[in-house]
Amino acid sequence: MTMYKNLPRPTVFAHRGASAYAPENTLASFRLAVQQNADAIELDAKLSADGHIVVIHDQTVERTTDGKGLVQDLPLAALKELDAGRTYDQAFRGERIPTLSEVFEAVGQQTFINIELKNYAAPANALPEKVAALVRKHNMVHRVLFSSFNPIALHRIHKLLPKTPICLLSIPGLAGAWARSPLGRWVPHQALNSAVRDLTKGLIARKQNNGYRVYVYTVNNPEQISRFLKWGVDGIFTDDPPLARRTIKAETR
Repeated sequence: MTMYKNLPRPTVFAHRGASAYAPENTLASFRLAVQQNADAIELDAKLSADGHIVVIHDQTVERTTDGKGLVQDLPLAALKELDAGRTYDQAFRGERIPTLSEVFEAVGQQTFINIELKNYAAPANALPEKVAALVRKHNMVHRVLFSSFNPIALHRIHKLLPKTPICLLSIPGLAGAWARSPLGRWVPHQALNSAVRDLTKGLIARKQNNGYRVYVYTVNNPEQISRFLKWGVDGIFTDDPPLARRTIKAETR
């Protein structure tokens, strides 16, 4: 995996961008994460009603915009009318829901990008195929990772882009135990993304001994970051990249 040779450890992933400082999953948040020296950004990809890849976390637009409705029921033109910044802070008034193409154009050559395939409401839709095509179009094959809780989506994207790293997302608690166990091997992946509550020193050692990287989501507490670094975690998803940077620096003195 060429990309992994260039991705430092421990990796600081800006969760939905620098979302402690700017509205999540917006170009403002992604650009700020790059300025804050995050190693990579993480974003959420799903399809609009007319088949465009848009970057938004929830199934609905209510929490992060001034609109209403399901993302999958709204065409791109309607999604682009929504304000994705004003509800966060008036300083970000006018920020829009970006397309994945817009993210690639804005920061694609400046950072690495973890794309979570979020076709959970429509697991059989064409999201993996459309994402793979866009990654090729923008020459991003060696600058992206894919993650998902949906193992079928990961199988599909792996067939299309077999040299691109895959992170198996583990659902917190018992529901995700299979992904953290040897059963997870039936899904092609190079890294396990574990929830904070499930991460143990033993899990990290076991997965690393079997050739996997282990990342943890989502950590905004310096004491937790320090503990996970001592355990040897390979990377941290955080809303606060400067906090993670400071903590890593303190731990490596």
